[in-house]
Amino acid sequence: MEFTSRVSLALDKAGVPFRVFKHPGPIHSLEQAAEERGQRPEQVVRSILFRLGEGEFAMVLVAGPGQVSWPALRHYLNLSRLTMASEQEVLAITGYVTGAVSPLGLSTPLRILIDESVLAEEQISLGSGVRGVTVLLKSQDLLNSLHSYEIGQFKQA
Repeated sequence: MEFTSRVSLALDKAGVPFRVFKHPGPIHSLEQAAEERGQRPEQVVRSILFRLGEGEFAMVLVAGPGQVSWPALRHYLNLSRLTMASEQEVLAITGYVTGAVSPLGLSTPLRILIDESVLAEEQISLGSGVRGVTVLLKSQDLLNSLHSYEIGQFKQA
């Protein structure tokens, strides 16, 4: 399938092999997305944007259905308060709509925090920049395609 987005262009530029998957219809759950992709839910990576302060943001990548641990994230960032970015902020900061966010091809450079759960899987899928379309690649290739990132434990146990 011919598909081009800022994500696919970033992966091409990094020389990273990937596969594009287009969902046949709307996605209603992480489990449905994984099943249609031929994956387990733990292989689906979500890219979540957090507002750390006025004009300051960070993206957290987590795999699977688990939630981000707010206390762990606040502790890691040495912050007493943070919030999830609004849909408008997500679009303005990343250039992507919610449901299609990726750490690749961002319109604004961001601090990228990767939960260890992402690296627990050899093959993962993540946002392509377009709703209903995902890219599948090796977790190590994701790391190879990012300019900088931090790995930690940001997911609830």
